Amino acid sequence: MKKDIHPNYREVVFWDTSNDSKFLTRSTVETTDTVEFEGKTYPAYKVEVSSESHPFYTGKKVFVDTAGRVEKFNKRFAKK
Repeated sequence: MKKDIHPNYREVVFWDTSNDSKFLTRSTVETTDTVEFEGKTYPAYKVEVSSESHPFYTGKKVFVDTAGRVEKFNKRFAKK
């Protein structure tokens, strides 16, 4: 393999901020955050939705509004 052309492949904790769940996997994602997970410190990458919180995987009928889309729609199309 050529040196210095491959990204850093390491263990990273993906942290679902909507329900505070975490899971450990290997990734090349760049991050500056760290988190304590199962007694060790790992780089952490925060996500808004994962399989732990997505309505398709959980079976719950919960609308996930992360960017204020509903408010933006209501504001734009509100009856006066």
